[in-house]
Amino acid sequence: MRTNMTRLVSAILLVLVPAAPCRPQNAPGPTPTEVKGDSSIGKKLFENQCALCHGIDGGGGRGPNLRRPKLDHAADDAALRALIQNGIAPEMPEGWFLSSEDIANLAAYVRSIGTLAAEKLPGDPVRGMAIYEKSGCPSCHILAGEGNGLGPELTDIGARRGAVRLRDTLRNPASTIPEGFLLVEAVSREGKTIRGIRLNEDTFSIQLRDYVGRIHSLRKDELKSLKKLRGETPMPTYGSTLTGAEIDNLIAYLAAQRGKS
Repeated sequence: MRTNMTRLVSAILLVLVPAAPCRPQNAPGPTPTEVKGDSSIGKKLFENQCALCHGIDGGGGRGPNLRRPKLDHAADDAALRALIQNGIAPEMPEGWFLSSEDIANLAAYVRSIGTLAAEKLPGDPVRGMAIYEKSGCPSCHILAGEGNGLGPELTDIGARRGAVRLRDTLRNPASTIPEGFLLVEAVSREGKTIRGIRLNEDTFSIQLRDYVGRIHSLRKDELKSLKKLRGETPMPTYGSTLTGAEIDNLIAYLAAQRGKS
């Protein structure tokens, strides 16, 4: 009798007490609030992790100048955070070791330096243009569609590199050779020597652009020798041929080259 009564009470309770709502096992949880970055903390992270490539002030070095409001690979804050986390192979390593807070703080700092006023340079860009032409720079570089493409294009060099990096390159170009740039010397079986910049290479062949812009496609088994001149560049050292004032003027001209606005 007591057992039957217990069963009856349990049945009544099941009817009267509403069941708890079921949640699908795979239903997503609430979206976490986006972490708000602290630029002062981000500054310290930047100096420790990023300054080696981007410069201590973000003005550019091996990596591009970040002191500008529009960044080529980061149109908004979400893209900038993703860029810091994932990197750009092979130039920029991914930030796998950074927490969400670290990434937010770094992004906040990068955005803050993008609003800083442009560097005040001592040189005269108008005089710098004359020095650029006189020094033969167009024979190796393209600027606004003019010149030869042996070396890197300079149309937007002022947006990509800061004055410190430009000065280092002019004074000692071998110290700032770009990634992937390789000078090669090939000698044919007949003794003809070709020096140029490597464009492509595989197991059997190599393609070069020589100093006057001609393209050479060479089979390696038909060469007497092939030397890869790592750490060398055809760019002269202007620190020994230009005065300090002339270098200032040339830097001012190059810093003004920021491509299409």
